[in-house]
Amino acid sequence: MHGGPASPGWLLVALCAATGAYCLLRMRSPVEEQRRAAGGEALMGFGMAAMAVPAAVFTPPPWTWPVYAGVFGAAALRALWGARRTPHHLHHLLGTAAMVYMALAMAASPAHHHEHGDSGIPLVTGLLLLYFVGYVLLSGIRLVPVTGAVGSVVGGTVGGRGSVGWGDRPEVARACRLSMGIAMVAMLLTL
Repeated sequence: MHGGPASPGWLLVALCAATGAYCLLRMRSPVEEQRRAAGGEALMGFGMAAMAVPAAVFTPPPWTWPVYAGVFGAAALRALWGARRTPHHLHHLLGTAAMVYMALAMAASPAHHHEHGDSGIPLVTGLLLLYFVGYVLLSGIRLVPVTGAVGSVVGGTVGGRGSVGWGDRPEVARACRLSMGIAMVAMLLTL
């Protein structure tokens, strides 16, 4: 996906793969909604990691991009179905739609990058960038601890209900979503 140096691409691969791996751990949660969301986020993390591999290292065959579009198109339909119950699925819908968009853009560009010329950023790319930059900023603000609000998670317990596993830590799940949002911004900027 990247036409520049390989190091930033590998950092993006590592970030997305680590996030996907953590989401796999979250799938072991006893909370059903947590497991369901974690599965979609793991797919996004690993899909983004695979898509971010520098083109100088590995150029996928042309049939790869339509397969990506199909997989993430199916995930988008699942997110659309889930949005009836939970508004959080709208974010998953936009994320999977962005993956479909990037896969289709890669399929249309055999050189794996677009020449923008004087036309600037394409409208869809700009709208997706606007959404994900806003999401990253809002998610980052939500991770900042509020003074006086400490106590909801103390010593590995939640409200006195016992030990919290790594898969059920809401602040870590938010940090994962934040890192995937940052990665999505980086990928859209290099498109």
